[in-house]
Amino acid sequence: MTEAFTLRQLMGKPATPAPLSQSVLIIVDAQNTYLGGLMKLDGIEAALDECATLLARARAVGAPVIHIQHDAGPGSPFDVNGESGAIASQVAPVAGEGRVVKRHANGFIGTDLEAQLTALGDKRQLVICGFMTHNCVNSTARGAVNLGWPVCVPAAATATRALPSPEGGVVPAAEIQRGNLAGLSDAFALVVANGAAIADA
Repeated sequence: MTEAFTLRQLMGKPATPAPLSQSVLIIVDAQNTYLGGLMKLDGIEAALDECATLLARARAVGAPVIHIQHDAGPGSPFDVNGESGAIASQVAPVAGEGRVVKRHANGFIGTDLEAQLTALGDKRQLVICGFMTHNCVNSTARGAVNLGWPVCVPAAATATRALPSPEGGVVPAAEIQRGNLAGLSDAFALVVANGAAIADA
């Protein structure tokens, strides 16, 4: 069997992430809706803890932080004015951190995310974590790369859910997670196992 490789490897892209102190941490849709009920994600508790650890480290080294929040309107699971759409307490924003409210999977569409990043200066690495891996994390990471930002995704700080298979039956969350992270790693992002793979400085 031919050895697997990524397009990033063929292009000589970095195999080691930039330090957190030289990055921007972007936490995508870490909202209460994913913690229970119909939208609960597989492995959400551990992934949210990993996001919280990254957030604490970013704050400690003075790295910029941007929180993204999905809004699907009043009464929806993503109602930003309701409890379900609120950002989880473990990663709640503090004064001085960026905020973006979006209505599309890609956090750059219809928002000022690009403007907030541009205001920070050089196109430093974006460490993108949050939920869901196959949807808004994937779309936002690809959107960032298409606009010229290098992206690192710590896998343990993401999570997703099972989905219906086009052939019938269900694709387990673990397969959705694995396949999406592998797809991102091919050309769009440096995917690392967890936040520990990213040095502080």
